[in-house]
Amino acid sequence: MRYRLLLILLWLPMMLLAQAPKKVTLQVLGSGGPELTDKRASASYLVWIDDKSRFLVDFGGGASLRFEESGAKVEDLDAVLLTHLHIDHTSDLPALIKGAFFSDRKRDLPIYGPEGNDVMPATSGFVFRLFESGKGAWEYMGDFLDGRAAFALKPNDIPESRSPLTLFSENNVSVEAVSVHHGPIPAVAYRINVGKRSITFSGDMNGSYHTLEALAKGTDILVMHNAVPKGATGIAAQLHMTPKTIGEIAAAANPKILILSHRMMRTIGKELETIAEIRKYYKGKIKFADDGNRFLAL
Repeated sequence: MRYRLLLILLWLPMMLLAQAPKKVTLQVLGSGGPELTDKRASASYLVWIDDKSRFLVDFGGGASLRFEESGAKVEDLDAVLLTHLHIDHTSDLPALIKGAFFSDRKRDLPIYGPEGNDVMPATSGFVFRLFESGKGAWEYMGDFLDGRAAFALKPNDIPESRSPLTLFSENNVSVEAVSVHHGPIPAVAYRINVGKRSITFSGDMNGSYHTLEALAKGTDILVMHNAVPKGATGIAAQLHMTPKTIGEIAAAANPKILILSHRMMRTIGKELETIAEIRKYYKGKIKFADDGNRFLAL
């Protein structure tokens, strides 16, 4: 009996260690914005856990090709996380679902995104407008909503909240979200926690809610969008963070590495100016994203 107990005590830590995720990687599928001149796919990111493509964050134009190039599998996805519903963050979603028809996926696919307002539909309404039988833009794919396909789409609306909300928690993996300010467009930031590692995504925002700082505190990788240059004003600055704001938020969150993505023609070529502005506040590691880049969460 004592020998059996000793074996159990030795075996249990080994089993827990074997079940704990070992490697967490961010892959940039799309590092650009809505322009047709930047030679980049629009915003999209994959989070790999132990070499499986588990979370997809945004899926703008060109991202479906990058998804294929990455070797990712639709059947491995635990969820699609949409920061907001602008075209350059969502336009390849129908391509993903159509492609999934030819995959081995059998389990339902959750799609998370913000609730709506008088400018944008809720994420659930957005998905139904795309695919609902008899009404959707691609109504022939309505079987992905009514249960006739091999798996169903499960859209989830994230309520407006200035405090982080836990959306998903299972097997040492969790996803949190918080509302961020993107002008009149409902938008959220996400943090994906895998054991003690984490990757946080700002999405498009101007920083005026001051909610990202808490969500991203101590994260391994913080992805922020460098869509406007130093000194930006007007509508651009109402929608996006200037390098000064990026630096201030990064200093408060103190990530191990800051990844600058959603690069646009108005910021490409101004990297030195951008870094100099961010460095006034944040002294950590900074990388500019390009399509296909991979970053290991340490």
